[in-house]
Amino acid sequence: MNKRETVQAFVDSIQQGEFENAKSMLADDFQFSNAVSEPINTEAWLGMSANLKTAFPDLDYHFKVIGTEGDVVKTTMQLSGTHSGSFDLTQMNMGVIAATNNAFSIKREKTKLTVKGTKITAWVVEPTQGAGLEAILEQLRGKPAIL
Repeated sequence: MNKRETVQAFVDSIQQGEFENAKSMLADDFQFSNAVSEPINTEAWLGMSANLKTAFPDLDYHFKVIGTEGDVVKTTMQLSGTHSGSFDLTQMNMGVIAATNNAFSIKREKTKLTVKGTKITAWVVEPTQGAGLEAILEQLRGKPAIL
């Protein structure tokens, strides 16, 4: 698989909720950053992703691979879904948010995934107004989120 195909297989696994398969594509030193306050490692990212899928069973990432530059694969994503499960934010000291059955759709975000050999070492999300956890919470609650 080339780097673009590796990233496509990875994002397909995420979209389908196949997190163990996604984990197998990550390097031991994988870091996810900019969508969270501090970069997080594989285990923290898997936990966050599983919590999202539990809270939003119909979660759609709307991933698109848009190009490559060396080891970096550029993508976009635009999350949307319906809050029909508990949203566990205890790792962020925000407790658990009971299902609201509210739908959300955040703005499109640009991302870059770095692939070394056959493993993804980094996933960087560009900060985007109207995207990320804050935007999701605002749409679920109907008021600005305080993070």
